[in-house]
Amino acid sequence: MSAGAIGTPIPANRGRAFSWAMIALPLALLLLCLCAKYGVIDVPKGMRGLIIAGLLISLFITGMPISIALGLSVLTFMFTMTDVPIVAVSLKLFTGIEKFEIMSIPFFILAGTFLTQGGVAKRMIHFATTLIGHWYGGLGMAGVVSCALFAAISGSSVATVVAIGSILLPAMVEQGYPKRFGAGVIATSGALGILFPPSINLVIYAVATSGMNPIGPDGHRVASSSIGELFIAGIVPGITLAILLGLTTWWQAYKNDYPRMPAASWAERGRAFLDSFWGLFLIMIVIGGIYAGLFTPTEAAAMAAVYAFIVAVFVYRDLKIQDVPKVLLSSAAMSAMILYIVTNAVLFSFLMVSEQIPQSMADWMSVQGFGWMGFLLLCNLILLAAGNVMDPSAIVLIFAPILFPVAVRLGVNPTHFGIMMAVNMEIGLCHPPVGLNLYVASGIAKMGITELTLAVLPWLLTMIGFLLVITYWPGLTLFLPRLLGMSH
Repeated sequence: MSAGAIGTPIPANRGRAFSWAMIALPLALLLLCLCAKYGVIDVPKGMRGLIIAGLLISLFITGMPISIALGLSVLTFMFTMTDVPIVAVSLKLFTGIEKFEIMSIPFFILAGTFLTQGGVAKRMIHFATTLIGHWYGGLGMAGVVSCALFAAISGSSVATVVAIGSILLPAMVEQGYPKRFGAGVIATSGALGILFPPSINLVIYAVATSGMNPIGPDGHRVASSSIGELFIAGIVPGITLAILLGLTTWWQAYKNDYPRMPAASWAERGRAFLDSFWGLFLIMIVIGGIYAGLFTPTEAAAMAAVYAFIVAVFVYRDLKIQDVPKVLLSSAAMSAMILYIVTNAVLFSFLMVSEQIPQSMADWMSVQGFGWMGFLLLCNLILLAAGNVMDPSAIVLIFAPILFPVAVRLGVNPTHFGIMMAVNMEIGLCHPPVGLNLYVASGIAKMGITELTLAVLPWLLTMIGFLLVITYWPGLTLFLPRLLGMSH
C-alpha cells in the first residue's frame, strides 16, 4: 500500500519551522521586554498585561512546566517593565505563602493518599453496589455513588479515578458491560473530587483570592470566601451533579439493555455499610467538625490525615507499616509540586494588582455595558479553553486573581464564583488534550484517548448543561451556606 493511501506525512521542514516558531515567540517577547526596560521603545500600560499573557502562553506551548513558566513570566515582567523593588518581591514570596490555610493542602493530599492505598475504595464500591446494583446500569451507577463518596473523603479527582476505576472497571467488564461505558462513567464521575469537600481546588481558590477584598458594585469592600464556606457551598451542587451523572448512566444502560445484578438483601446492605463506615465517617469529621466550630479547615485536614492513617493501617489493615514511608514520600512530592505553583502564583497575583489589570478590566466591561450574565459566560469560555492546555490547580491560581475582582465588581457572589470555577475545572479534567482523568482512565481501561473521548461524551454533555445551571442559578450554590448563616 502506498504512503498516500495511509495518509500524507507532514513535511520535515514544516515541522522544524513550527518548532523554531515556538522557540522564537517567547524570545521575541523577552526581547520586547528588554527594549522597554532600556528605553528603546515605549510600551503603553494597557499593553503590558497582553505581553505577560503572551509570554506565559508561549512558554506553555514550548512544553515548559507550568510553575516554571509562571515564575519566569512574572520575574521577566517585574525586572523589565515595572519599578517594583526586589525587596518587595522577596517579602511578597514569604508573606504570600505563610497563610495558615495553605497547610491544609498537604494534609488533605496525605489523607487522600492513605485512603487510596488503604482499601477504603473497594468497601465503598461494595456498599454502593448493594444499594443500586440491581437497577439498569447498576454497577455503573454504583461507580458514580462510589466516586461521590470517595471524592468526599479524598478531595482529589485523580485519586478517585485511580482508586475506584482500578477496582470497578474490571468488574464491569466481567459482568458484561462494554469497556467504553465503564471508562466513560469513571472518568467523568471521578471529577466530583473537585466539587465535593474537602476539595483541594476549593482550598486553592480560597488561598488565591484571600486578602484581595475587591470593591463591590455599591462601592464597599467585599471579603473573599473562607474555605469552610466553600466546602459547605459545594455540597448541594456536588450531590446534584452526582444525581445527573447517575441518571445519564441509567439512561445509557436502559437504552442499550446492559446487564443488571441480583438485588441485595437488607442484611447484606447493613453489613456493607458497617464495613465501609470507618471511611464514610471521615466526611463527618471534616464537614461536621468545621461547621460545629471544633476546628478550622486546616486543623480538620490534619485530623483527616491522622484518622486516614489509623483507618488504613490499624482498622482495615490493608496498608502495612513498612509501606507508610512510601505514602509519605508520594504525598510530599505532590504537595511540593502544588505549593511551588502556589508560590509563583502569589507573585503573579501581586503583579496583577500592582498593574491594576483587574480594575482596568472591570472599568472596560462597565463602559461596554457588560452585565454579570455576559461576564460569567465569557469566564466559562475562557476557563473551558484553559482546560485544554492547563492543570486545574494552575488555572485557578492564574485566573482567579484576574477574574475574581471583576466578578465582585459586577455583583457576583465570591462563593458562587468559586463553585462555578470548580465546575469548569471538572469539565476540563474530562476533555482532551490535557484532561488528566482521561489519561488516568485510559491507562486503567487500556483504551486510546480518542476512543475514550467519544465514550465520555454523554456524561460530558450532562456536565456542560449543569455548568449553565450553576452559572445562572446562584441560589443552588448559596442555599446551604445561607441556611447555615455562613453567607448572605
